[in-house]
Amino acid sequence: MGDLTGLVLFVLIGAVFFYILYGVIRAAVRDGILQADERRARRSEQLN
Repeated sequence: MGDLTGLVLFVLIGAVFFYILYGVIRAAVRDGILQADERRARRSEQLN
């Protein structure tokens, strides 16, 4: 029974880790898209 508990704990910790990693990557992509939009808007203002 102890082996099963260790395995469940390992899987649970892994799931939490990957969920946090997913959130970090999602936030980084969102910020990158916003920066690209701002840069594109500044360039279009300079051209006009």
